[in-house]
Amino acid sequence: MAVTQILSTDDPKAIPTAKHLIRDDGLIAFPTDTIYGVAGDPFSPTALQKIYAAKERPQEKALPVLIGELCQLDDLVQFLSSQARRIAEAFWPGALTLVLPKNQRIPPELSPYPTIGIRMPDLDFTLKLLAEIGPLATTSANISNGTNPTTVDEVMAQLGGRIDLILDGGPTRGPTASTVVDASGAELRILREGPISLSELNAHLGKE
Repeated sequence: MAVTQILSTDDPKAIPTAKHLIRDDGLIAFPTDTIYGVAGDPFSPTALQKIYAAKERPQEKALPVLIGELCQLDDLVQFLSSQARRIAEAFWPGALTLVLPKNQRIPPELSPYPTIGIRMPDLDFTLKLLAEIGPLATTSANISNGTNPTTVDEVMAQLGGRIDLILDGGPTRGPTASTVVDASGAELRILREGPISLSELNAHLGKE
């Protein structure tokens, strides 16, 4: 069982420590624009298996990926259509998850399907963390079906001893479901309703 370290997001050692752990296949938790997430290297089967084990998460449930910069999509997706890029540029960072065709480098432990879900969170610290470390396979920092954690104490109660580091940014605002859009084909498809409507997306593309 791991000893879970806690560092403030204001600590200058926070991001370097997190980066070292991720490169060593460790797991970290950090605040997002909704809840706390637990994360590992999306290209490491070992780290991904650790996420499933820590959360007691069913392996058939694909893990989403958070990014801090649009250029990070290049390593994650097989291709990005012009309409998907335009939507990403317009609505990220924010409450939009794009389902895109995955790069062949992506291990099946991240997603057993031909696509992956990717989002850019709207929180300055998280964007800085992701820009420095790179994309992270990130899901809620709880035991599967447990309480969505909005504080470090809630993360510790569920994942203490199961992960290596928690970055404490104080309370988060709570769970907000993003709009999930399948942008892997010619036409956009809403997979989960959220704050951004299909009509808004199509209007931005000049389709309405």
